[in-house]
Amino acid sequence: MRHRRRRRQLGIVSAHRKALLRNLTRALVLGKRIQTTYAKAKEASAFADKMVTLAKQEGLHARRILIAKLGNPDIADILIKQIAPRFKDRQGGYTRVLRLGVRPGDGAQKALLEFTAVIEAPAKEKKVKTKKEKKPSEKAVEKASPKETLKAVDEKKETKAEKPSEKKEEEKKGGFLKSLRKFLKGSED
Repeated sequence: MRHRRRRRQLGIVSAHRKALLRNLTRALVLGKRIQTTYAKAKEASAFADKMVTLAKQEGLHARRILIAKLGNPDIADILIKQIAPRFKDRQGGYTRVLRLGVRPGDGAQKALLEFTAVIEAPAKEKKVKTKKEKKPSEKAVEKASPKETLKAVDEKKETKAEKPSEKKEEEKKGGFLKSLRKFLKGSED
């Protein structure tokens, strides 16, 4: 019998619900915190707690069950090696749900789902801007004598004259918005 075992149905069929909880738990393991609706967060919290409890067992059987439930061996590995050791002394309550406010579009209660232990979120890679190196032709132009510079400029003009199709493609890049900007500015380039 299933007395008092009913959970939130979230207005979706069971297969969709299982996939939703799996995906929310995957995102939680990778990102360490996620933002979703309150009802989904409560359900995902319970599911994630069960997965952490399973990961604390650290056996082959537990690993295989985690892979079956989460659908990804990498996520199961992260749970077993990184997250479960932080909760070895705790008997439950691995996640928390914090209310954030109301979503403007549909009035749904938003919530933040995160692990209770301090787990560093993966650092976002910052793109380092490097100085662009000059092309060999530009370096040659800088070092060359004035006569050679004029020859290089003439060669550039010839190559530009030979490729009018590329210029047309460059003009098409702007598309509708570019033409709209030109119209609004009043310039006719």
